[in-house]
Amino acid sequence: MERAMAHPTITADNDLSASTNSSQLLALLDQATGFIQGLDPELATAARKLRDLSLRLREERFHLAVLGQFKRGKSTLLNALLGEPLLPSAVVPLTSIPTFIYAGPRREAKVLFQDGERQETHSCERAEEMSAFLARFVAEEHNSKNRLGVSQVDVFHPAPILQRGVVLIDTPGIGSTFRHNTEAALNFLPQCDAALFVVSADPPVTEVEIDFLRQVRNKVTRLFFVLNKVDYLSIEEKEQAAGFFKMVLREQLGFPEDIELFCLSARQGLEAASRQDAALWGQSGLGELNEFLVHFLVDGKASALSEAVARKAADVLGEVAMRLDLGLRALEMPLADLAERKLIFEEKLVEIRQQQQMAGDLLAGDKKRIYQFLEDQVAALQRRAVADLEQVLDDALANVKGGDYHSPTREALDNEVPKFFALEMGRLIAEVDQRLSQVLRPHQERANQLIASVRQTAAQIFEVPFHAPESEGVFQAKRTPYWVTAKWLAAISPTPPIHLDRLLPAGLRQVRVRKRLQGQIQDIARRNVGNARWATQQNLDRAFLRFGSTLRGRLEETVAATYGAIEAASRRRQEEGEKASQEGPRLRAAANELHATLLALERIGRGPENAIPREVG
Repeated sequence: MERAMAHPTITADNDLSASTNSSQLLALLDQATGFIQGLDPELATAARKLRDLSLRLREERFHLAVLGQFKRGKSTLLNALLGEPLLPSAVVPLTSIPTFIYAGPRREAKVLFQDGERQETHSCERAEEMSAFLARFVAEEHNSKNRLGVSQVDVFHPAPILQRGVVLIDTPGIGSTFRHNTEAALNFLPQCDAALFVVSADPPVTEVEIDFLRQVRNKVTRLFFVLNKVDYLSIEEKEQAAGFFKMVLREQLGFPEDIELFCLSARQGLEAASRQDAALWGQSGLGELNEFLVHFLVDGKASALSEAVARKAADVLGEVAMRLDLGLRALEMPLADLAERKLIFEEKLVEIRQQQQMAGDLLAGDKKRIYQFLEDQVAALQRRAVADLEQVLDDALANVKGGDYHSPTREALDNEVPKFFALEMGRLIAEVDQRLSQVLRPHQERANQLIASVRQTAAQIFEVPFHAPESEGVFQAKRTPYWVTAKWLAAISPTPPIHLDRLLPAGLRQVRVRKRLQGQIQDIARRNVGNARWATQQNLDRAFLRFGSTLRGRLEETVAATYGAIEAASRRRQEEGEKASQEGPRLRAAANELHATLLALERIGRGPENAIPREVG
């Protein structure tokens, strides 16, 4: 077994079709970018788009979250994939600080804080030193209830699996006793490509895990399972444990019978990596999991990304090729004919501008309606918050033993606020995102039709080939994950009960405490809901601004690529006469080359069976 580094976490592969296809596509994009840059300075926008696509292809990562209940071996599994004990493990739960592990040339960590201003970095040579540094921020023992205000920890490491484009995400708070941490992590899962859920045979899968899985399966596209610690089981016991777990998944959660379940020993895998023991690595089961992650998941995403990038690049080159075709046609046809066709096209553009104005009016109306939808959702959220917190207050008061009603009720409410709002904020975001998608979809379709009509009209009037765009893209609202910035206001006043309370009978004392805390509950609900409303409205503002700007920009670029080419050729005819017509052969050769490149991109965009030959690029 070959190793790219000093531990057996990645086996060599001489036939990586996804990597090969990606390399060919990158070469093709670089070739096309250089070609159009040298062709005409006015094609700078198209060249920039191709460079952006190339950068996206180079930087794309596969985000894999590792989930599981406390003491199932998640940290050991991650360390085995990394090849050394980098991440801290503990006999007590860790905090919910998400840890992102990226490829890097050396061991390095960056701690980001909730204030958005501070950060702390650390680099070292030894894994144990890094583990101790990370424990200061992610271990409950050192950072109880995240008193340090950490929002995220980024770790960089030279492990081979990371070099293949994997970003590992450690979620130590999931399934712990800190319920609001679980909710926060759950709401992050839709931003991941896949998740590994780790269980072990001792103890068997619990009700807590089953309940958690019910929520997980609706939030992550691809979910796979690891049965850890099988080195403590006989072959028969391992089969029984795997069969039992699959039965639970099938009967209680509705998973199919052919779910991906990897039986392994993370402890043995980490030991194998440390000892450079290839045989033990295979025996541990980590080799099979590693191969699956790289080949079936990472390369699968790489193939899908290559196809998407190729389709978008084909759209860019299709527009450039059409611009050349239009310019060439305008140079070759009689001037009278050119003037007549140009006039027809200008009249069509006036109609398209009128349709664009009407589309803008419709969008403004829908924007008002979605803002009203947000206000309705926020009002309902505030009512639910007050009801939930008052129920917690009543339950706490009912269970008070002794005369101190204030301290236990305050503690119960302080614990409930982040739990409630982490869950409800996730629901609010999902509901608003869904409504936003529904609202914007018809506007995007209408804009796509306007843009296509510009191209089709020009192609018909001037009798040139028309490249129908294969990938107009789907608008997605970009937002910062709320758990990075959320600061729940849970400060029930620590002021002790007034002296008079102590002189009252227990019943009256309880009534006074309840009334006093009810007022604070109203204030806490109002402020937290107000924060949620403000953050969501800011996301909506940015979404509508970007949406409108993007669609306007696309239309203007399309007009420039069609009418602009015709106008430029017409102007040259008038200024240079016969000399302008002599440019025909050069433009024709350039157009032919662009059409050949366009054909190659279209083949990649249709899938691996249509990939370009190795000699292209």
